[in-house]
Amino acid sequence: MTASQIARGVWRIADTCHVYVLVDPDEPFGKRDAVTIDFGSGLVLDHLAELGIRRVTDVLMTHHHRDQAQGLPRAVRHGARIHVPPVEVELFDRVEQMWSGRQLDNDYNLRQDRFSLLASVPVHGTVPEYRDLVCAGVALRVLPTPGHTIGSVTYLLERDGERIAFTGDLIYAPGKVWSLAATQWSYTENEGPAMTVLSALILSAENLSLLAPSHGDPMREPEVALQLLVEAMQRYIDSRRPYPWDVRARLDDPFVALTPHLLLNRSTISCSYVLLSETGEALLIDYGYDMTTGLVHSQERSARRPWLASLPALRRHHGVTNVTVALPTHYHDDHVAGMPLLRDVEGTELWIPENVAPVLADPWLEDLPCQWYDPIPADRVLPLDRPFTWNEYTITAYAQPGHTLYAVAYAVTVDDVQVVFTGDQQQGLGGRDGRRDIMNYQYRNLFRLGDYIRSAELYQRIAPGLMATGHWEPRWVERGYLDYLTEEGRAVDDIHEELLPLQEIGMAPHGQTARISPYRARAAVGERLAYRVSVRNPLPEAADVRVALVLPPGWHSPETEFAARLEYDEEALWDVAVVPSAPGRRFRFAIDVTIGRLMLGQHAEALIDVEPVPA
Repeated sequence: MTASQIARGVWRIADTCHVYVLVDPDEPFGKRDAVTIDFGSGLVLDHLAELGIRRVTDVLMTHHHRDQAQGLPRAVRHGARIHVPPVEVELFDRVEQMWSGRQLDNDYNLRQDRFSLLASVPVHGTVPEYRDLVCAGVALRVLPTPGHTIGSVTYLLERDGERIAFTGDLIYAPGKVWSLAATQWSYTENEGPAMTVLSALILSAENLSLLAPSHGDPMREPEVALQLLVEAMQRYIDSRRPYPWDVRARLDDPFVALTPHLLLNRSTISCSYVLLSETGEALLIDYGYDMTTGLVHSQERSARRPWLASLPALRRHHGVTNVTVALPTHYHDDHVAGMPLLRDVEGTELWIPENVAPVLADPWLEDLPCQWYDPIPADRVLPLDRPFTWNEYTITAYAQPGHTLYAVAYAVTVDDVQVVFTGDQQQGLGGRDGRRDIMNYQYRNLFRLGDYIRSAELYQRIAPGLMATGHWEPRWVERGYLDYLTEEGRAVDDIHEELLPLQEIGMAPHGQTARISPYRARAAVGERLAYRVSVRNPLPEAADVRVALVLPPGWHSPETEFAARLEYDEEALWDVAVVPSAPGRRFRFAIDVTIGRLMLGQHAEALIDVEPVPA
């Protein structure tokens, strides 16, 4: 074994990657427990006695690549607990899903997610980013440092007056990386290199005394090494872009003041707004992918990185002491992905309007696009159309269907300006080059006729001076603009009425008149699952409705057929129970729907993951 001691109680083991072994140095030789950072092929287990270690209790992974992780089955057999980056957990404990579902044909997703484990290992937990983790008597701080992979983390150890950073593959040597190919996440783009710059800048502010990489030698002048990497990688980024991109400037101060107490964060995929209080506190409206350098064309969790990289600049330049509240305009991931991390790290409360809260609390409730992977429960549910206060501000949330059914507009007066935050309701092109704003409706978001007329009427009542949008330039409202939005709302309805047979069948533009809720579920074999089936009559006359469950072979339900008579636009609801009979992934059951003369067939479905009964 090639082992070298880099600090008291810290050894580096040469393996498929450098594995770092950490112990409490005050524990007696031969009775020490150890934690490792990464695990390589597991070679370290053959040499514990030489280091006076009786066992490895915990393995902390910097990222998911196989050269870091291929020995994890040995760690599990040894009895060690595996801790992994939260973004990449599925590439450890459910990696078969990646192998079975990863697109291979016509593939534009260049991430090295296929350099993952060949089979899953049990994961004890995810590491707490921006916070401390104590294992085997060793306290480590966890920092997100994307670059080599989207989910990569760095572990910081303070010992004997030194601050050591275990950086994974973020940096190989001063100004160098282990792999440039790993930083290319999508076709022709520069997300990984730009993230490397941001991560290096963030680490350089940590007053480090030693960098301990997964490949390459320890670096005793961390700030110099990281600065060389920033400069070299910035040159690389600029060489692949038609114009220079100052990544450092994004980190230094990403905020633009719209008024003295209202800021726009331009470093996010969707616009995040900051309301500043005289107390020094801040309230955020939307908070998705902070300090992003682009999104990979993939929807796996390991392709999405929420972090808090802009908050130091918020404190440094704008005197913010705490982010106390965050408000979402709607449930889409690019507007909410960072909110759970805000709550966990900053203690931020999530105040969520009553029409948005259910789908955030249960992302499997509805068949909707762009949802975050985990439930995001509200700390406070806000009633609609009723003002609430936050410090010196009075804010009102109004239902704003259109872009999605589950959305709101917030109205608040800031610095004597009436502001309305509209989320993604309109694509605000701002009249550039003679182009008009576009009504941003998407059918799977459950868009309905009349939604844009209703939102235009809402704006007329609010009479905003400033409209703050989700992705486009904020608009200072000029004379006639609100009338224009009313006209555009009518035009949206007109074109749908022209194209759809709405006089004969009053189906909403999203095309669904029956639904099963929840859309997705997980259960064990034999477990009783409860569902709600809803059917609305789209015919211009009263009609008899007949619904039949279509179940997988061997599945059971106490009732499989339902009937009602409904007037036009009336809805019927039935509670349904389903009992699965065999394990498997994404079983489907459907409802076959007939409404009077309208035979819709298997109009709606639900998906169930069924697990075996525990032994």
